[in-house]
This record gives sequence, structure tokens and C-alpha cells, in this order.
Amino acid sequence: MRKTIQRLILFGIFAFMMISFLSCSNSENGKNNVSSSNGIQISYPTDHYNEVLDGRLILLITDQIETEPRFQLRDDSKTCQGFGMDVNEWKQGDVLAFEENAFGYPIHVMKDLPSGEYYVQILFHKYETFNRADGHLVKLPMDRGEGQQWNKAPGNLYSTPQKINIKDGALSSIEIKLDQKIPPIEEPEDTKYIKHIKIKSKLLSDFWGRDMYLGAHVLLPEGWDEHPDVKYPLAIFHGHFPDDFGGFRPTPPDPNLKPEYSERFKVDGYNKFVQEEAHDFYKKWTGPDFPRVIAIEIQHPTPYYDDSYAVNSEAQGPYGDALTYELIPYIEKEFRGIGEGWSRFVYGGSTGGWEALAVQVKYPKEYGMCFAACPDPIDFRAYCLVNIYEDENAYYKEGPFRKTLVAGHRDYLGNVDASLKDMNYRELVLGSQGRSGQQWDIWEATYSPIDKDGNPKRIWNRLTGVIDKEVAAYWKENYDLAYILKRDWAKHGKDWEHKIHLYCGDMDNYYLNNAVYLAEEILSETSAPFYNGEVDYGDRAEHCWNGDHDNGNHISRLRYNKMFIKKYTKKVGLIAPKGADLKSWRY
Repeated sequence: MRKTIQRLILFGIFAFMMISFLSCSNSENGKNNVSSSNGIQISYPTDHYNEVLDGRLILLITDQIETEPRFQLRDDSKTCQGFGMDVNEWKQGDVLAFEENAFGYPIHVMKDLPSGEYYVQILFHKYETFNRADGHLVKLPMDRGEGQQWNKAPGNLYSTPQKINIKDGALSSIEIKLDQKIPPIEEPEDTKYIKHIKIKSKLLSDFWGRDMYLGAHVLLPEGWDEHPDVKYPLAIFHGHFPDDFGGFRPTPPDPNLKPEYSERFKVDGYNKFVQEEAHDFYKKWTGPDFPRVIAIEIQHPTPYYDDSYAVNSEAQGPYGDALTYELIPYIEKEFRGIGEGWSRFVYGGSTGGWEALAVQVKYPKEYGMCFAACPDPIDFRAYCLVNIYEDENAYYKEGPFRKTLVAGHRDYLGNVDASLKDMNYRELVLGSQGRSGQQWDIWEATYSPIDKDGNPKRIWNRLTGVIDKEVAAYWKENYDLAYILKRDWAKHGKDWEHKIHLYCGDMDNYYLNNAVYLAEEILSETSAPFYNGEVDYGDRAEHCWNGDHDNGNHISRLRYNKMFIKKYTKKVGLIAPKGADLKSWRY
């Protein structure tokens, strides 16, 4: 009898676990076929859209509304609560019930929510349908000029925050109307120094089955108009989606600017530093001693992120080729660039750091030098704190008797405020099938092969953390930059000599320095030729350290153009071919 009872108890526990797991799996797989609801009824005014809608409903719960809940979902303990639910074919006039078992972060199921009075807001992230050239039909959020930000995307609907009561995990019945619509974003205007361009990319339009565009903000050198016969090197500043050319301010800092505290840098009046540095760069750029080059910031958002990571990939298409062979030659022709590989150099930090090294590695003859600061993981043996080739699970370090959560974010003293699991679960709330528009999803959209439905394959199961070794092997051969440098040095070493420069703080918040250590070992062993570049580390420096040993991150991160343009022009003679014009643009 006792054994029978024990079996029944174990069976009940197993059944409960399977139901919970399947509930979470439905969220990951984009299914919204569960009939139960929590009493939240959602509708939108018919004047907002006259079409059937697809997208993601994101429910946000908070105890304070100093800022709207849609701006409070984050990785650390200050986050609000979020739940996500896919919506397919939402017809005008239909009222939706928010699913009771929708996946949540940081609390995973609604029944575990604490009792109390809260504020609730719902946002609808709109998807569009793409008929890709590979034969797959996928529903994804199209960028609408904001750089793929779910809480700022024009056309997205959201509700005015309302109070709600929660008691014993049950939400009070409430009707929520998505009565707000995010307005369009105005395009920046041209000035004497800054021009804005946008071109239709044939390569990307063919892949996505619709017109797709690339853009750039172009900063012209002082004297560009007065020297019509001069052609210039091209400085390519890679990074996240720029709404204009950043850090260039012709007018002096605003003396009446109200100082703002930077939580990230723990600095008072950081907004004043930003204006001061931007005006100082303007003075240096237009002064007599600054190198005369064309500088650009590229706009290449995709349906997966605020930029494409500047390489070709199965899920996103030929962005690397489109940037290298369509956009950049167009800019050089339009604004008198020299137009040769040695005369193009790339630099950036974080995402931009990875992109700078990636295009130098992938297109060794098309770019003349790269300066990669705090790059996203450039060696997947240190994919942050995960070795995707040897570890079995990304979320835990496991032993025979216990397992320990893997850290995801730390401060410069090593204090951890988010686990890798937390960060991935937040993305699951924002989008299933890799559609969150966030960091871990874009890495998969860039590096992974696609599955049978056309979605990026997961490097690990987002719920359990178990790593897919077949996907890892694909990543290694195609996007592990350090491995590719080692594998192909005999073939391209002469094209990479003098070109590779890496910088990272040794207390990078995302542990990105670990991959730089491994890459440095590979570079230090190169021969015939030796790489003859630079690898440097900042002592106790956090994310975005870029080689400046004299200033804190809050200042040095504002000086990428000032730093790296000068570094390139000092070294360009090492990589320029015999007879190259190194004088006419140095007026």
C-alpha cells in the first residue's frame, strides 16, 4: 500500500512538471491555443489599424510608475514583471483574453505572483510577414526607423497604465484598451558636415522578398567643399542603430542643462559630459591638425535586432556582402572616397567591436585595419561564461551533487546582479522563436543555421540550458572569429598583418575579456607573418573600455572617433600599397 501511494505521489509530481514544462514550451514555440485566462480582456480602437494583426502581447506589472512599465523590464533585481503571448490573426473588434499560463519573467507563472496593488500595462509588438527567397514564410517585427526597439517602435500599440489587484496569484478582472499608438520618427536633416543617405539593397531585397534599405550618417571632413579633387579614406564606425551621427556638436554645451545622474557609470551630470565631449570633437574635427577622412555610422537594422552584425547569415541574409559591396562603394562614389581596401578602416565597441573584427576577418582584402573594443564573444570557448564546445549546459555548472547558476552580468568588483538564465528568460517574454530583438536572440539569428520553419536554431534550449552540439559545430566553422583566424592564417595572414587591434577591460560586465584572452593566445602564436597588431586590457575597467588608460569609461566611450581615426592615420603606411596617395588628404 505504501509503495502504491509513493508511486501515485511520484506520478502526480511528474505530471505536474510535464504540464508546467509544456506550458512554457507553448510560449517558446509561439502557440497561443490555451483556453484558460486570468480575466484580462484586451482590445484596440478600430481607428488604429484596419487589418488583421500578428505580433506579441507583452503584459507588464510594476509597483511604481515613475517611468512607464514598458521601460522597466531589465535583467537585474530592479526589473518589473513581464509575461509574453503570441497573437496570430487578431481581427478588428475581437477581444483577446491574456493567457493564464503565459511564460513570465522573473516570476514564471501568474499563480506565483505576490498579493498587492500594482500597475499594469500591455504593449502589442506588431509583426509582418516575409516571404524569403529560401522558401520560408516568417512573421517578424519590421524595423520602422527606431532601430528595432519593442517599446519604442512606431506603430506598436500600448495601454495607459492602470491599477490592478492581485490576491493569491489571481489577477482581478480588468478590461484594457490599447489606446496609445507610438508615432513615426522624423528623419534627421542634412547639415554642412553631416549628410544622410539611404539606398535600396538588391541583395537584401531579393533575400527578404520585399524592398530592404541600408542607410548611413556621413560626416564630411573640414575642407571637403574646398578640395574637390581630393579623395579620402573612409572611417567606418560600427555599433548599434544610430539615429544620427553621434558625438558631433557644433554649438557649445547648454549652460542651462539640468544635470542627470548616470546609473550605469555612477556619475552626476553625465549629460553635460556628453555635450562637452561632442563639442570638443567638433572643434578638433574642424581644427588644423585632425586627419581629413570621411567618417560614417551605418544603419542596418534587421527584423531580429538593431543591426545585422555586418556578416552574411542564414536567417538574416547577405548583410555582409550588402554593406561591403553595395553601401560602402556607394558612399565612396558619392562623397569621393578613395575606394580601395587599404583606405577603409573599421572600429567600434561591444557589438561594434565584434563587427569590426568580423568584417576584417571575413573580408581581409576589403578593409585596411580594425580596432575592436570590448567585442562581443570572439572565441566561443568563452561565449561569455559558457564554452559551447565542452559545456553541456549553459545555465548551470554541474557536479555530481549540486549545480551552480552561471553568472550573466557583474560590476567592476565582481558583484553579480543577473544570471545567464535570467537574461535568457527575459528574452523569452519578449518574443518566441528568436524574435525578442535582444542580445542572445541576435547572436543566434547571426550565427545559427535555420530550422525547418526558417527560424534560427537554438544554441541551447532556452528553458533548460542544454547545449546543441551540432549548432555549436556550425558556429565554430562560420563565426568563431578566433578559431577562423587560426584556421586560415596560412591563407590570409599577409592580409591581416598590422590590421588587428583588440581592447577590453579585465572586469568587463559581460565577461567578454575571457574571449579576448583566448584570441590573444592565438594571435601571439602567429608567424609568417606575425600579426603585428595590438591587444590591450584596462585594469578593473568595465564594458566599453577602448584602450584609454587615462580616463574612465564614461569619458573614453565618447572618444571613439578621436582615438581610432588618429591611430589609423599613424599606421596606414604599414598597410597601404606602394604608390598609394597618403598626402593629398592630409591638408
